Parts: sequence; C-alpha cells; structure tokens
Amino acid sequence: MKHLQLIFSSIFLLLIVGCKPFLAIAQTTTTISSVEEQMYRPNFHYTPKTGWMNDPNGMFYADGQYHLYYQYYPDGNKWGPMHWGHATSKDLIKWEEQPIAIYPDKDKYIFSGSAVVDINNTSELGIGKSAPIVAIYTLHDMTKEKENKIDVEQQDIAFSNDNGFTWQKFEKGNPVLKNPGIRDFRDPKVTWDETHKQWIMALAAQDRTQFYSSENLKSWKYLSEFGKNIGAHGGVWECPDFFQMEVEGSNETKWVLIQSLNPGGANGGSGTQYFIGDFDGTTFTLDSNFAKKVEQQKAVWIDYGKDNYAGVTWNNIPSTDGRRLFIGWMSNWDYAQDVPTNAWRSSTTIARAIQLVKKGNEYSLVSNPVREIDKYISKTIKVKSLNGKGKLSIPEAGKIDLTQAIINFNLKNLQQHTYTFTLSNAAGESLTFGINNSDHYLFLDRTKSGKIDFSEKFAAAITKAILDGNQKEAAFKIILDKTSIEIFYNNGEKVITELFFPNQPFTTLSVSSNQGIELNNLVINQLNIN
Repeated sequence: MKHLQLIFSSIFLLLIVGCKPFLAIAQTTTTISSVEEQMYRPNFHYTPKTGWMNDPNGMFYADGQYHLYYQYYPDGNKWGPMHWGHATSKDLIKWEEQPIAIYPDKDKYIFSGSAVVDINNTSELGIGKSAPIVAIYTLHDMTKEKENKIDVEQQDIAFSNDNGFTWQKFEKGNPVLKNPGIRDFRDPKVTWDETHKQWIMALAAQDRTQFYSSENLKSWKYLSEFGKNIGAHGGVWECPDFFQMEVEGSNETKWVLIQSLNPGGANGGSGTQYFIGDFDGTTFTLDSNFAKKVEQQKAVWIDYGKDNYAGVTWNNIPSTDGRRLFIGWMSNWDYAQDVPTNAWRSSTTIARAIQLVKKGNEYSLVSNPVREIDKYISKTIKVKSLNGKGKLSIPEAGKIDLTQAIINFNLKNLQQHTYTFTLSNAAGESLTFGINNSDHYLFLDRTKSGKIDFSEKFAAAITKAILDGNQKEAAFKIILDKTSIEIFYNNGEKVITELFFPNQPFTTLSVSSNQGIELNNLVINQLNIN
C-alpha cells in the first residue's frame, strides 16, 4: 500500500508541474522494483522471477540434475490457478528457472504431488531406452468447489520422456485414484518400496494419512490409514512424505512419515511434524518410544520456525550419494500472501540432508544444510574465543556481508541464564535469537526486525523450540540470506527457519548475557553465490 501511495503522489505532483506523467510513473515503478530486488530477492534461496510460489513438489534427480517443481501462479503475486513451476540445479544451491512444466485446464488446478523415475518402466509410459518420469498430482476441480461438492480432488498422472522438461497428461486413464468422498484428499507422495517390491503412495486425507500400493503407477489399491487423534491436529493435514531410512551408524532401518498441517504449527500457522515407526507393506505402526514422545509433546516437528512448510524429499538420489534430501516452502499461510514483495512472493528453504539418529532407545531426525553450500565460501574469519559479561560486540561480523553468510559458534559452560545474539542495523532494527537455559528453550524474536505491520500474525509472538533440560554446551550454525535466517542447533537436533524484512541490511552482530559468556570457535563465512 505504501508503494501505491508513493506512485499516486508522484502522479499528482507531475500533473501539477506539467511534466510527462507516464514516463515518470515508469521511472518510479522501476525504482521501487529495483529497491525490492536489491533488498529482498534472496541470493541463493530459490524464488521465481515473477509470480506466486508455494509448496515444493515432484522433486527427483536424474542425469546430474536436481529437479524442483513447485506450486506456481505466474500471473499474480497471490495464490491463483495452480501450475507446476520448474527449476533445476546441479548442486542444490544455484537454481535455474525452467519453463512451466504442467499447466492447469479450465477450472482444474494442478495441486501438489510427486514424481518418480520409473526405472523399470512399470507404467509402460516410457519410449526407447530412457526411463519415463511419472508425476502423480492432485487435480482440484474449482467448478465442483464452487458447487459445494465433496469430491473436488482426485489423483492424476502425467509423464515425461525427456527427464522432466516436457510433460504429457495421461489422457487414457486419469484419474488413477478417484475421490472416495473426502473433501481434502490430496498431495500424493509416491516412492518405491524396495523391501516389499511395490510403489507406495502416502496421501493426505483431511485429518490423517492414507496409504496405497501399485505395481504400475496407474492402478492403486487402498492399504491402510494412520494419524487419527495422533500428533498435531490444529488444521488440515497436507503434503505427506513416506520413506525408509537407515539409522546412522547401524544397519537398522525405520520408516519415516513427514506430515504437514495448516494451521496448527509449532509456533502458529503452518508447520511440519514427523513420525518414526515400522511398515509391514500394508500398515504403518509408530515405534513405541516415539509414540510416548508424541503423546508427551503433542507433536514432534522437523522445524520449529514459522517459515518451513510442506517440505518433502527428492526421489532417485543415487545410492553412491546415500542422502535423504529435503526442501520446504519458506513461508507461512498466516501471512504468505501479504509479505512486502510485489514482483514475486515466496522462496524455498535451503536444501537439507536429514538423518535418522538413535540415542538410547529414542529415534529422531536431524537436519543440516547440504554440504554443497561450502564450495561457495569466499572468505572466512575465525575467532578462537570471546569471553565476558553483559553485551559483547563481535566486530569481525562487520567485515562480512551478512546478507549471504554462514556463522558457526559454540557456547561453553552454560549456566541457567539467557544468551542472546542480536543482528542489527543503523536504522535501529534488530533480529534476536539464542537460548534461554533457565526455562529450556531456543528462541527467535523478529518483533523489531523491520517491516512487520503487513500482518498482525507475522511478529505476534516470540518463536520457541523446547529443549530437554539444562544445556551444558550449545553449537549453532546460522545461514543468512537477505531476508531469512535458518538456525541449526546441536548438529540439527532443533531447527528454526524464519523470514524478516529490514529496511536496511543487518551489519552488526553481538551477544549478551547477564552472567558470563564463553563463546568458542566462532567462524564467520562469506558466501559468494552469483
């Protein structure tokens, strides 16, 4: 609204003085767009050049490229008729926007889904020697929605024989899965179940996950469901992911179900929880110890920040790599359509490697930025230690462009006090984060971070991630990119991802505590991603 007021004021002034208003309007608009681009366009988190983006979907790896598809509306900066946008990368850091992959038909939107590399051509949709790529997505019928019908969503497929650059809808057999009479019946995530030799589909069905199996990706059989009255249920379940993982350092395997919901997230609005258990080819059963954790905590979250939603993992990662790679939508439905950018809206999180770890009898997921980001480090400043009381400045941070940086540090000999880190600028704006070791939680506060008045929910409360008791030591990895911060605590045991919109870039970093601070192994890395 402020941008519009500025434009209208310029028009009025130019009419009075007799200048050429049309040229002046173009210049004003260009200036605003340039400022927006410079201030808010991420350096390395993917965002489309123009238009609206939300859920990532359809991700796979083939022939040296990572393919990322996403919910996309090219003709506006708010949610609209959904397409599948497309981007590719050779290293998960630098992304190249591709032409739109799948277009909607009239009043039939292309909602979220997944894509698999059908190596054995089980679908018989392949031509020649190359494996077909099969996309499974939700077709949302807006005509039926306007008529208040229940069966507005069904599961369709499309296929590609050129590694996902061009697609053909499966005209002979859609839908491959009809609606059984459930209003929210969407977001199929398909993967190959090597143990039971079948394709498995996890599908969000209002307040639970349903599982289906197939031999050919075209005919699907209902297996079972999971989740009623288990975990968080503050809103509709969406965007599941389901896969088998090895426990780090062992040959033991477990199945992981990632399940988003909106609203009802850890700190309000959108959020993504996960479950760990076993799958016998038909039914998913929670691990007993994990079930106790879910009951005690109500939910276990893959990210406690407000801005990591609908995240899923890539299919077809080579066994020589072995990682489970994840990416999320870096926004929240509480305010995603109101953030202060106009040419485009939304970006993805940094791509992350997730691991399954076991401590004692308890399983959990840890998430960390993909290692590929390290090759873009252009400058490193190291500080062996920083000790003192009160507020301590970290002048070395001023030698780094904090709009694209990685900061690592350890806190030693923690007491029952609060340790606060502050990013700030000359305009008096600040973003604070740290650890409250008295009440046992991590926190992030963006109430003074710049533009916050576009939504009453954006900075309504401080974000918290609950910790298990007093912490003796703490390790932090911070990823900064213009308008986002991603905090990875203790090697990814807890993660907080959030947006902020300062009027000037943050240029200084400090740490404060009423008691002693022992900060060790501070490493500030400058990124250069062009």
